[in-house]
Amino acid sequence: MSQGKIYKFENDLDTDQIIGSQYLLLPSIDEMKNHAFESLDAAFAEKVRPGDYVVGGENFGCGSSREQAPAVLKALGVKAVIAKSFARIFYRNAINIGLPAIVCKELPDHVSAGDLMELKLSDGVAVVGDQEYSCTKLPEYMQNILNKGGLISFLNEEEKEEN
Repeated sequence: MSQGKIYKFENDLDTDQIIGSQYLLLPSIDEMKNHAFESLDAAFAEKVRPGDYVVGGENFGCGSSREQAPAVLKALGVKAVIAKSFARIFYRNAINIGLPAIVCKELPDHVSAGDLMELKLSDGVAVVGDQEYSCTKLPEYMQNILNKGGLISFLNEEEKEEN
């Protein structure tokens, strides 16, 4: 398992803060991703690297139901979003596109932006420094969806196996 850098955000992070509505008119997620978190950290899209993590507090991804919010994070290479809790639609959209959204109640209060973290998804554990944090372990069927890269890929693979 490799470590990634933490980018930390606070409670009630709205989907408009993840990707502003003015960028939804761009023709592709690849073009939209350059504007992720622009209102909070104008350089986020330039700094984040594949394998890094986004950490938030309560109610991460509240606001509109736009599926582009988790999609731009995945397109930037964010390995997972870890938060105390998620807005339901963000959580569902993230899992559907293959972006792990992991509930970890204690971690956000004890880590800082820039810390290095390792996520042991199948064990339900996040490690920062010498501290381990217990996270919600995803049910096997949800883990299978993530392993296939999202719900559509998962369903397509199931259909191939049936035929």
